[in-house]
Amino acid sequence: MTIRILPAVGDPDAARTVSALLSQLPDAEPAPAVADSTALVDALAAAARGAGAQAPAGPAAGVEALPEVVLVHERIGPTPALELIREVALRFPAVGVVLITADAGPALFSAAMDAGARGIVGLPLGYDELAARVQAAAQWSAGVRVHLGGNPDAAPGPSGTLVTVTGAKGGVGTTVTAVHLALAARAAGRSVALVDLDLQSGDVASYLDVQFRRSVVDLAGISDISVRVLQDAVHDHHTGLGLLLAPEEGERGEEVDDRAARQIIGALRSRYEVVLVDCGSQMQSANAAAVELADVALLVTTPDVVAVRAAKRQVRLWDRLQIRKAEETTTVVNRLTRNTEIQPPLVAKATGTQVARTHVPAAFKELQPCVDAGRMQDLDGRSTVKQALWALAGELGLVDAPAARQGRGSHRARPSLTGRKRKAVTAGAAPGSGTGPGPAPGAAPGSAAGSGSRFGARRGSAAAAGGPGPFDPAGPYEEG
Repeated sequence: MTIRILPAVGDPDAARTVSALLSQLPDAEPAPAVADSTALVDALAAAARGAGAQAPAGPAAGVEALPEVVLVHERIGPTPALELIREVALRFPAVGVVLITADAGPALFSAAMDAGARGIVGLPLGYDELAARVQAAAQWSAGVRVHLGGNPDAAPGPSGTLVTVTGAKGGVGTTVTAVHLALAARAAGRSVALVDLDLQSGDVASYLDVQFRRSVVDLAGISDISVRVLQDAVHDHHTGLGLLLAPEEGERGEEVDDRAARQIIGALRSRYEVVLVDCGSQMQSANAAAVELADVALLVTTPDVVAVRAAKRQVRLWDRLQIRKAEETTTVVNRLTRNTEIQPPLVAKATGTQVARTHVPAAFKELQPCVDAGRMQDLDGRSTVKQALWALAGELGLVDAPAARQGRGSHRARPSLTGRKRKAVTAGAAPGSGTGPGPAPGAAPGSAAGSGSRFGARRGSAAAAGGPGPFDPAGPYEEG
């Protein structure tokens, strides 16, 4: 959300200082400072009239063009600062007013709040305090405008989409899934934060070839996470992702409790459009809080008995601890092959969860060079694993549908011709003819017994193609 800020500062030196600090705030759009109280009220009235001419009558009229935040310096004139704040609060109730003063004592604080201010910033000005007060006033302003009916898209409080990725057990592909969902969302033009809350054994840094001394633990003991503090803890990766990593010393993960996790996630959601959290496979208070807050909670499993049983235990644990209900959880089936006996419908039945329509095929040979090099972002766009995970991002709404297709299309749109075509050819050949792909003896060229029947069998059911078992031809596959 862009924060429009109008400073009212009479002293030229103070005005330059305020403007310099405001220009450093992320997502801020500061206007030139006005020199006195009359100019401030006139500017707000002109903005309200300009919006009101195009807005329908009612309480929302004139709100759209008003700045979210007004900064009032204590030495503004001719109207005293507190009286000016009271006038602005009465005439423009959707504007958050912040007072800049050298006396930040309790008496003045109480008087400013009574006048209608949303915060106080002490002199000399500091970046962290100014950023925190401006963001708090802007969020309050956004909430008021929603209730007034103006700018309904600007919801108060955290607005970023939170997606958690949890593994049924270790080694099922949790981190690979989280990394590629984050890369897909970033490629779609969204601002993305990838958080490693697998606090004892997180591997996000290893998969993205990152060496960074800051971690999520550095934010655990901070009661008020300012923009500057968050920027210092988040690593800006060259892919465009913001990475908040797990600590190198696993024992320090105990410093991140559920309260810290909620505060950290809230700060990230206020700055990023998408927040991806790798929760690992071991439930602790921090990642349990993340799963509870999540807009989308993914549970990754492989189609084998041990992993499906672990997924079932995880779902039951969440239900017992009232973290999340099974029907609100989406299971992602990883490493699925056409010969796997445990198919997604059985996984859904065993766990009681929804199963994502997009399944990830088993193709570790595609991943191994990137895993060994620690550069998962370099995975080839033709990789069936990458295509499946980016298609999953599209299914979850993290990217637009066309953006989920990379290379020659998704793995669903480009089925393998090797295994099934061989079965279809074998089924279409005359018994004992030994001709393989040729037509049956005596068949007219182009007849139903020729190549057309083979393609029909290949696109039909598994039984029609001569394939054993309940394999869905539209589902995942293995090359060759």
